[in-house]
Amino acid sequence: MGMLVDGKWTSKREQEDKQGRFVRPSTTFRHHITADGSSGYKAERDRYHLYVSLACPWAHRTLIMRSLKGLTDIITVSIVDPFMGDDGWFFSDYPGAISDDVNGAQYLRDLYIKAEPSYTGRVTVPILWDKQTGTIVNNESREIIRIFDTEFSEFAKPDVDLYPKDLRQSIDETIDAIYQPINNGVYRAGFAVKQEAYEEAVTELFEALDHWDQVLGKQRYLCGNQLTEADVCMFTTLLRFDPVYYVHFKCNLRHIWDYPNLSGYLRDIYQTPGVKETCNLDHIKQHYYRSHPGVNPHGIVPLGPVMDLDREHGRDRLYH
Repeated sequence: MGMLVDGKWTSKREQEDKQGRFVRPSTTFRHHITADGSSGYKAERDRYHLYVSLACPWAHRTLIMRSLKGLTDIITVSIVDPFMGDDGWFFSDYPGAISDDVNGAQYLRDLYIKAEPSYTGRVTVPILWDKQTGTIVNNESREIIRIFDTEFSEFAKPDVDLYPKDLRQSIDETIDAIYQPINNGVYRAGFAVKQEAYEEAVTELFEALDHWDQVLGKQRYLCGNQLTEADVCMFTTLLRFDPVYYVHFKCNLRHIWDYPNLSGYLRDIYQTPGVKETCNLDHIKQHYYRSHPGVNPHGIVPLGPVMDLDREHGRDRLYH
């Protein structure tokens, strides 16, 4: 994908180090929203707008949290086209996409330039936009879901808390633990340009999946028997694993459906009220298989696999 350099769009490939390992650049807009406004950004109804891709696992986290917390009428949303070509993310009338009615942007990069005319960096989703000041507040998914979870209590469902005080250390440690080998691990495998880097990533990925499958054989969720932010972060990778990462990124030692506990856990989260409606497998497959010509030169999108995510999981009876 391309990137902006001093506010100008330029073609640039994914980043890798000298060993051929994919290196994910850091996000750059890291402001915080607080309930009392002490951060300079106050949690308010209809002040903030979320820009996402239904295909992107990082952006998907924010959509799930927005839904679970009951913020769909509080925080508006725009959804880009699933295809990301030479010009990056863009808005269209593709089924499931939602145009930008806030800024009228054609390309996602227009928003970065509006927020910072001399911006240099990648143009990524999600974006949390402040309509009042006309700028990007934050583009780091982990921080956005925390903002939604903790700072919009006045407007959110009061009984939904995915960052409970007694589990906060465990949640933070778990999100850290799954990030490099799993969430980012699939990309490290898929975008590796040397055999050794690919094998390193895949080995670490499946060691981590094996570990968490064992954990989920003893408890319903990653941090115990309560749904937390950590589960949201794990779910968006697992959802894309069998239809995309197994084939497209060559993460093919095992499917998620081969794991007795991870597969049931995936269905459990998917069937949680508020989650299913944020999932779009068409956008997911259209994006990955068409947007990475270095991985899939002809852009052929596979018809399968058939995923019965509505099948009974039984985890609510096993762990309660």
